[in-house]
Amino acid sequence: MTQAPAETIPDLPNPLDPEETMSRDQIESIQLTRLQETLAYAYNRVPLYKEKYDDAGVHPSDLKELTDLAKFPFTEKEDLRRTYPFGMFAVPREEVARIHASSGTTGRATVVGYTKSDLENWARLGARCLRLSGVKPGWRVHNAYGYGLFTGGLGAHAAAEQLGATVIPMSGGQTEKQITLIQDFAPDAILCTPTYLLTIGDAMQRAGLDPRATSLKKAVLGAEPWTAEMRRELEEMFDLDACDIYGLSEVMGPGVAGESDEFKDGSHIWEDHFRPEIVDAFDETRVLGDGEHGELVFTSLTKQALPIIRYRTHDLTRLLPGTARPAHRRMGRITGRSDDMIILRGVNLFPTQIEELLLKVDGLSPHFQLEITRPGRMDQLAVKVERRDDCSSDRAAAAAAELQKLIKIHVGSTCRIDVVDPESLPRSVGKLKRIHDLREK
Repeated sequence: MTQAPAETIPDLPNPLDPEETMSRDQIESIQLTRLQETLAYAYNRVPLYKEKYDDAGVHPSDLKELTDLAKFPFTEKEDLRRTYPFGMFAVPREEVARIHASSGTTGRATVVGYTKSDLENWARLGARCLRLSGVKPGWRVHNAYGYGLFTGGLGAHAAAEQLGATVIPMSGGQTEKQITLIQDFAPDAILCTPTYLLTIGDAMQRAGLDPRATSLKKAVLGAEPWTAEMRRELEEMFDLDACDIYGLSEVMGPGVAGESDEFKDGSHIWEDHFRPEIVDAFDETRVLGDGEHGELVFTSLTKQALPIIRYRTHDLTRLLPGTARPAHRRMGRITGRSDDMIILRGVNLFPTQIEELLLKVDGLSPHFQLEITRPGRMDQLAVKVERRDDCSSDRAAAAAAELQKLIKIHVGSTCRIDVVDPESLPRSVGKLKRIHDLREK
């Protein structure tokens, strides 16, 4: 397996969209106009919205300023399931250019649709994200997001093409083949989930290959929460810049927000197409101010096939002022999902908190899973984490005690720590399942 020779890629035109350089006042003016149009559009075309708003005693004409959005009911994932498959679509069937759907692992699948204009906007916003993360026109981009009904693969593919990159549409899985193509095709950037990039790096090292010797310069990673500690792990492993990209199918897909490779300080939301809010995760009637931590809520401003109003993402974060794109606010790093929260004897904790702490402990690897059991009357949490190859059994025991202490201090909960051998836990082939609930139902 040989690395393709390095080549010099000329700098190609890579202009910003005009909306990326607008002022905050200009963005908010656009938001107000588009919000008024979207509310009326959804009310007149989607029976569920008309029913919800009539029941709540509100009408699209009640939105006079941006803060009036709080008067309108939320949209939940259950609304899409209740109207399965196409009851939330606002255009005739023949105007729907593409359909995507979630896996439906926790219930009936959620189905989303796109008009041709929706697809063009999606590609354009995804290209903004890639450009912001340092990907350049003319680069080869290895796309290891899954293709199919999942929005990740095709969404990232269209974004890279829109940017002017050359796409290698590998999709997820087949890790050995991923490595072969990275070696042979010499891509400049890779798109995948953070845990899958970790899987690729581990597999390269097991094969006697140095991930730092690849051609990869940038990694644009999303579809699951990840920590600053995981970023450092991946950047050190591959000698590249790793940036976040955010999106979810119901709102659009990857490309709703993207992170700057210059600042690496959270993903900028493209607010000419989406209006974000943060609501109190424990009191949904409270809309929180910028800087306050809560649940992220999105309203689309330009979607035709599936307008989405005040969609509860269950992602926990906060809104911050823009930096690389000053008029577009940033999302803080997602600390978890409200539906992934573990309540252990009255203490709330998230997998990302465990990841952050274990990567501070010498000898422990980023590969871990959480198991919840109830051997008696009380729930118990076990953290299973692999030791690194150079970690001795004595060091593993000390590391377990250190991690247990850190969790007690910083999270406030007592957990059992099981340090296991390298390569003994499942590896990611896309999104990785961290929590295993083994309690009897």
